Amino acid sequence: MRYLENTIRITPNKIKISFYDEGPKDAPAIIFIHGFPFNKSMWVRQMEELKTNYRVIAYDIRGYGHSDDRSQETSIDLFASDLILIMDTIRLDKAILCGLSMGGYIALSAISKYPGRFDALVLCDTSCMADTPETKAKRMLTIASIKKNGTVEYAEEVINNLFAPEAFTTIETEIAVMKEEIAGIPQSTLCKTLFALAGRKETCNRLSGIKVPVLIMVGSEDKVTPVASAKYMHDKVKGSVLVVLEHAGHISNMENHTEFNNQLQKFLSLSPVKSKYADRQININ
Repeated sequence: MRYLENTIRITPNKIKISFYDEGPKDAPAIIFIHGFPFNKSMWVRQMEELKTNYRVIAYDIRGYGHSDDRSQETSIDLFASDLILIMDTIRLDKAILCGLSMGGYIALSAISKYPGRFDALVLCDTSCMADTPETKAKRMLTIASIKKNGTVEYAEEVINNLFAPEAFTTIETEIAVMKEEIAGIPQSTLCKTLFALAGRKETCNRLSGIKVPVLIMVGSEDKVTPVASAKYMHDKVKGSVLVVLEHAGHISNMENHTEFNNQLQKFLSLSPVKSKYADRQININ
């Protein structure tokens, strides 16, 4: 499944952003934000499933995939600002937002700062909590290791930690491609992002203020942001839907894409989400 890549430039500094944009332009829009250290291609199975009835957009955050980056430092809040600039540039007023892992951090930052821009929120294998001191220390060690040993060794290590064991059989080809892509990411980009992850602020205190429909999904074997993290957010967001996906680790949208897509479609067909598009002449069941 190959899609036409689009590029835009956002201010400041006219940073080039690469993105997929498929489906009817007048249909409800869904924006997918990838996790670290991946790129927009991780969402192709969701795009294939939804592109008939939705406008599906998946983009590379700055520094990843085919998006460039000229900043000396970065942050989750900066990534969230980029998202709004992307929406403004392509003249998209509102969208459903779906983020996995780091993409979830970006989504939570964006919806807390720009609540009027989003009609629903899907949080996948992510957390509202800031890094613990122990996790921050591990990220600093990872940065040191990348600088010393390079990205090839890092790619091997991170892939082994993120996927459930059975994924190395069921999606072996996809994992091999992702490993190669990670090995090609500049060291500076990886290190800047690790600093951003370590320095991000908690968003748990903002969860009760989210007024749009929320779906929370997590792989049953996710060791990075485990089921307990998803349940915590579920308890804080009134009316949210929680789904635990079996046979999946931290990258649940790839590891169990069939059930992930089924649950996403089910959520999108719920009346609180569907009613927002009642005036659209399109079947979104």
